Amino acid sequence: MTSIGGAASSGMVDWNLAVATATRLMRPGPDVSRDEARAVVAELRRHAKASEEHVRGFTRLGTEETHDTPVLVVDRPGWVRANVAGFRELLKPLLDKMQERRGTGPGNAVLGAVGGKVTGVELGMLLSFLASRVLGQYETFAPATRDLPAGANGAGRLLLVAPNIVHVERELDVEPHDFRLWVTLHEETHRTQFTAVPWLRDHLEGEIQSFLEETDVDPMTVLERIREAAQSLAGGRPEGEEGDEGRSLVEVVQTPAQREILGRLTAVMSLLEGHADFVMDGVGPAVVPSVSEIREKFQQRRAKGASRLDMALRKLLGLDAKLRQYRDGERFVRAVVEEVGMDGFNRVWTSPNTLPTKAEITKPADWITRVHRKPEA
Repeated sequence: MTSIGGAASSGMVDWNLAVATATRLMRPGPDVSRDEARAVVAELRRHAKASEEHVRGFTRLGTEETHDTPVLVVDRPGWVRANVAGFRELLKPLLDKMQERRGTGPGNAVLGAVGGKVTGVELGMLLSFLASRVLGQYETFAPATRDLPAGANGAGRLLLVAPNIVHVERELDVEPHDFRLWVTLHEETHRTQFTAVPWLRDHLEGEIQSFLEETDVDPMTVLERIREAAQSLAGGRPEGEEGDEGRSLVEVVQTPAQREILGRLTAVMSLLEGHADFVMDGVGPAVVPSVSEIREKFQQRRAKGASRLDMALRKLLGLDAKLRQYRDGERFVRAVVEEVGMDGFNRVWTSPNTLPTKAEITKPADWITRVHRKPEA
């Protein structure tokens, strides 16, 4: 197994163990022959290339020169390795701070090794759950390596998870070639967002680092928050505590400052996901003959999940919030484009100050008033 970033098994998280655990636990992919697999990979690459022009033309974002980031068609373990590399990069400042707080005594070294393995297993379990569900992703944070090349300015790479795309197209019983193009249109929009808007990646990373800096690294405090979260989710919230109904484990453990940052991140992610859905629907009818059938079946799949366990895990991890991001974000983009046109909507990409707030995502007229307001005479 390839080591993730050198001494990956040291410190607060055993990153190699995370990869190994996820690989061991993940579901097997669909049954395809070697020739079929090669054909799928080749077609996804062709569709990704074609999608560049479709998305640029529809969104009026970027140029051919800005699309210098690689397209990687990966399997489930490949997706896991890319995300572990990204997590390792993002979490390094926080984990370094926790390591310093813990100290360097012999007992602490033993506890650190044990804790790192436990955390590695837990992360691997989470990634094994997600690895069979993600169709594609624009990964921006992992450093460039031979296995994970990036754009000229470290802008990331587009990942297309071939076995998952094949699995879903079979599950939905839709036309495979149409579905593969439809998926790449969505993912290419994310690639366009990050390559055409140079400040976006740094802005997101800054928000995430601010979120992590607010994390209380005292182990007892963290354990107490997790205990309270578990009580809330189990319906056994301490008497007198209200307001945690319907919130995920991720949300419950946040400090007030983190919830404020999380609100901004939620707004930006709603914008990015909703914009991708809007573009996919806008381009689709002209280039994907069966787009209506695909959209209808895919929306049904999104809404209901695969099983009761799947739905429970969605709730626990906060993945149900992602479904709301698609819906709210798409409605925001559609309403703004209808009111001020595509060029007017594209003012959203001017700077972090023109991004919609969490409140504006559900009230697009407020964003239009703020960003497009006429100067007073």
